[in-house]
Amino acid sequence: MRFWDKQREARRSTRWLLGAFALCVLAVVASVHLGLTLAWWLGTMAFGGWNYPVGFTAVNIGVTLLLVLGGCWIELDQLRHGGGELAERVGAREARPGSSLAEQQLCNIVDEMCIAAHWPAPQVTVLARAEAINAFAAGWDAEDAIIAVTQGALDQLTREEMQGLVAHELSHLREGDTRLNMQLASMVYGLELIHNFGESMREREAIFTQWFGVFIQAAGFVGWFCGQLLKAAVSRQREYLADARAVQWTRSKDGLGGVLRKVLMQREIARKQYGDWQADERSYKGLDHRLVQHMLLAETPHASRLEDWLESHPTVEDRIRRIYGRDMRPLPLPLNRAPIVDVFDDSSR
Repeated sequence: MRFWDKQREARRSTRWLLGAFALCVLAVVASVHLGLTLAWWLGTMAFGGWNYPVGFTAVNIGVTLLLVLGGCWIELDQLRHGGGELAERVGAREARPGSSLAEQQLCNIVDEMCIAAHWPAPQVTVLARAEAINAFAAGWDAEDAIIAVTQGALDQLTREEMQGLVAHELSHLREGDTRLNMQLASMVYGLELIHNFGESMREREAIFTQWFGVFIQAAGFVGWFCGQLLKAAVSRQREYLADARAVQWTRSKDGLGGVLRKVLMQREIARKQYGDWQADERSYKGLDHRLVQHMLLAETPHASRLEDWLESHPTVEDRIRRIYGRDMRPLPLPLNRAPIVDVFDDSSR
């Protein structure tokens, strides 16, 4: 993997997408104004006698920006939480180096990768009830950053693979991806408020208000949907960047590559045992994934193309292809570990 080229490509794509996101916000503001102008013109043709009020343009643009930026500020204030608080909410506990060799090794690897990344060591936590191979990083800045690793990763990964996993999560912290995702999610919420405002106007009794509400709701929905698509596209580029960073810092494509190949093997075994839908649900067993799904190392695949476009992660197969330059088969899990089907089975508890 030519990781320098991949990093430049991911950063360049991110800049283009962020520019498109800014244009999307401006387009929504313009669309609301043009929609209201069209509604006023049609009303004039139908009923006659309507004159544009003073400050019509300024009010349209000002109220739209107030909804977008105000909603963004409110949502960002709610999303802005420390990594430790989030880890506690999803059931993670602080790593205990003295309790097991695996957790001692994890803490050592985090320290090693932080030296390679020139980044302060985050708090290390363990999702002791989550048996699938996964991890996430969270935190607004270096002071409250955490890395959470599942028990399945501790049990199933080699030291080299754990280095790749930790390096990937450290990249998210060093590049500020958590903060960027929160900012984009807040802006999307602001765009959604335009749609909600138009919907509330449509529910009024006055025909005049309902008529304007149709145009506002339509512009808000298109803006919100485009915002969702762009936010997901930015997130996928940050995953590519984190993958390239992991290869750079570990100097091994088999580190993170091995992790992703074992994730494929877990899914393959689980699907044979439970079928597609149950396998995907059971891959989150022991983890309240709704709070951190967009932060996880690997998410479950979706059935439709639209869901793929709205997905915050590229497919595992695509990421493996980028790391190795070709398709790779799933990697067998260690024979001395408990089989994944037993891990997913409630009867084994």
